[in-house]
Amino acid sequence: MASPLAPALAEIRALLLNGDRLVRAVASGRMRNMTPPWRRIELRPVALKAGAHLQTVAYDDRQAHTSNAAFGPAAEQAVDALLALGMGNWHVETLDSTVQLRITKKGEAMISRTATAAPKERALDHDRAKPRLLDPADPFWRAVGIADAEGRIKPTRQDKYRQVEEFIRALDAVLKGDALPDDRPLRVVDLGCGNAYLTFAAFRFLSHVRRLTVDFTGVDTKRQARERNTELAQSLGWDGLRFMEGTIAEAPVDGADIVLALHACDTATDDALARAVAWGAKYVLAAPCCHHDLQKQLRAGEPPTAYGLLTRHGILRERFADVMTDALRASLMRQAGYRTEIIEFVPSEHTPRNTLLRAVHTGAKADAKVIEEYRTLVADWGVTPKLSVLLGMDAGF
Repeated sequence: MASPLAPALAEIRALLLNGDRLVRAVASGRMRNMTPPWRRIELRPVALKAGAHLQTVAYDDRQAHTSNAAFGPAAEQAVDALLALGMGNWHVETLDSTVQLRITKKGEAMISRTATAAPKERALDHDRAKPRLLDPADPFWRAVGIADAEGRIKPTRQDKYRQVEEFIRALDAVLKGDALPDDRPLRVVDLGCGNAYLTFAAFRFLSHVRRLTVDFTGVDTKRQARERNTELAQSLGWDGLRFMEGTIAEAPVDGADIVLALHACDTATDDALARAVAWGAKYVLAAPCCHHDLQKQLRAGEPPTAYGLLTRHGILRERFADVMTDALRASLMRQAGYRTEIIEFVPSEHTPRNTLLRAVHTGAKADAKVIEEYRTLVADWGVTPKLSVLLGMDAGF
């Protein structure tokens, strides 16, 4: 049943200012004839060195804005300002209850109160460990179609979100401890970016979380992808992010410090690796997709004696070709002067294509054993990896 608004807001105010019992609160929507500057506001108590504070994270269409106010007059002033913005819905959780307020078109209060059976836990640490490198409520996730209007990852996009998140985690790991350019922007290229989920996330992580100046280019063959992604970048107001139409092998990009490629199909991954080598890129992260090229070669040729069991059955030949292709790619990257590893970057339930080739350029000459192992493997199986052709393997390094 509707009730007067003023007492309901006073109740919400008291809950927000009770630093001993507040767990979290969320405000969203808008009252009729009101235009709040934020689409969503989150509040929670935090323990700082200066004492207990009320933390507010306000989201607009571009980014999150965080502020802290000490409980007392400062928090009272902050809460009064928030309540005056005209947010249409309030959800407040305390240790023992949940209170929800919805403001009707007539400006009345629809309020519900639910008791909690067991006391809720509170996380008061200001720099608490987050399960994600990028906040799921960050507006860019909504812009690219991964999250809904309330900042929640869509059920149908959970797998893609996890792939992108873990790819960035792998990127973060390889960058930690290394000296990055400080006299110019960090040049990053995403080859075969498609809908650019990774491109937007990596740009956001490097520029917003790592606080780096970035010159980021996404490359794809489709005009529609370039136009869509460019429009999204402009709508977010992200300078330093651009999109280009062209093939991985021929797109007019001058060079890169970091080369990314997420699920570039078949030999497109080889194109990306070869382009990275040609640029002398410091870091290369490529998650391959299908591996048709070597599968065809294995099907057409004869396996070494006693190894026919590996290729006799189609499904086994396909999986063996996947392993062989990536093993040969890793060897070729080592011979090109890269310290290289192949890892599982995301659990297989999120994608069966979950291997990641991660390489760091050191300039070190490959060990003779690495070269001999490579030559023996390709000779015994009678295969010619596409990457070896692109790198001019016969000419050596």
